Amino acid sequence: MLLDEAVDALAIKPNGIYVDGTFGRGGHSRKILEQLGAQGRLIGLDRDLAAVASAGNIKDSRFQIQHSHFAAIKEVLQEININKVDGILLDLGISSPQIDEGVRGFSFRFDGPLDMRMDQSRGQTAAEFLAVASEQQLIGVIKDYGEERFAKQIARALVAARVGGDFITTTGQLAKIVASAVPKIEPGQDPATRTFQALRIYINKELEELSLVLPQCLELLAPTGRLVVISFHSLEDRIVKRFIRDEQDRDDLPGNFPVRAKDLPQPRMMAIGRTIKPSAAEVKRNPRSRSAVLRVAERTNVA
Repeated sequence: MLLDEAVDALAIKPNGIYVDGTFGRGGHSRKILEQLGAQGRLIGLDRDLAAVASAGNIKDSRFQIQHSHFAAIKEVLQEININKVDGILLDLGISSPQIDEGVRGFSFRFDGPLDMRMDQSRGQTAAEFLAVASEQQLIGVIKDYGEERFAKQIARALVAARVGGDFITTTGQLAKIVASAVPKIEPGQDPATRTFQALRIYINKELEELSLVLPQCLELLAPTGRLVVISFHSLEDRIVKRFIRDEQDRDDLPGNFPVRAKDLPQPRMMAIGRTIKPSAAEVKRNPRSRSAVLRVAERTNVA
């Protein structure tokens, strides 16, 4: 999604070093490699083992893949002796292959195991969480991460469903329970949409990971290096927007405060252009792209 726009926003330097923090199936990485010179370098990160396996199809000495969540970006790069990079791309959220593989448990369109882990080698599954979470905890997760106004009704139904040890283990079971608790008042949207989103974000700690990676990106970027982030819902985009804004507007003093401009904290990062959204043609070709928002920021030479 936003393939050309995202790679163009990186302003690729032929011999630069770049990080694709969310390799997925490699669309962005392949496009970056097309623009890199012989001395350029690209490091891909992904916590999904299927994505890492897919990266094996790229036979290019300028590219290497690392199995890691992007919140460990600094540590991963240090292990391969990289301290500064010229650009970092983060394509947030869930990839199409993850949605389309029913066994991953991300989609209510398939009746599969209720997993939802992006990294299936570790961590708690969605089914395991639902088996032990309290009603109040479920309300918090569904309301905060799904922005679901019927969070209380859904949480109550989920807790009631496991009475007698009848645990929720499949996506079909979960979708059916949510549908029974939520009035279907939005045409075209499944009532389970927000609950599935909330559980996925919680299980994968997506917002926490994003909050952790952004300061590391700032530290890793060389002067004029670009940070490019594609978000898919307001919770993610709000974090990115505030981070860039706070780095750009480091002066939080009142406008009439008696201090010289040169003595004020100088910005370490500047927003580049306006937010970019998919074209009508892309949305028509790929409806999942309709909520995508791309933001770009550039590192200044201020330490």
